[in-house]
Amino acid sequence: MTVPTDRDHASVVALVECALVELTHEAVGAVFISQQVGRSTRTQYVAGDDVGEQFQKRRFDDRLGWHETTIPRRAVRDELITQLSRSASTAAERSGEGAASGPDVFVVKPVRELRTP
Repeated sequence: MTVPTDRDHASVVALVECALVELTHEAVGAVFISQQVGRSTRTQYVAGDDVGEQFQKRRFDDRLGWHETTIPRRAVRDELITQLSRSASTAAERSGEGAASGPDVFVVKPVRELRTP
């Protein structure tokens, strides 16, 4: 889904909490895609254990390639809240950049459908 830019903080937190529950209990990953003029980044989060306390974070940057690390649940929560909240302000900043940049996208989908390095 295109990241909604008109949501209040509580709605963003609720969305992130729901996504984390799905990541923990299903074979799915969360993907945040940010597009800017001449650059695109894709960050994937996949549960790294059965209790949902550790996650694999895979980040792809058009310029830098793939980077993978393990991070705790709290860090995933904080990063997603920040990314989804920041999307509202950066969408307005990018509105004058034309068709070369698109809206940020956040999606939860099966792990088998995620791009990997």
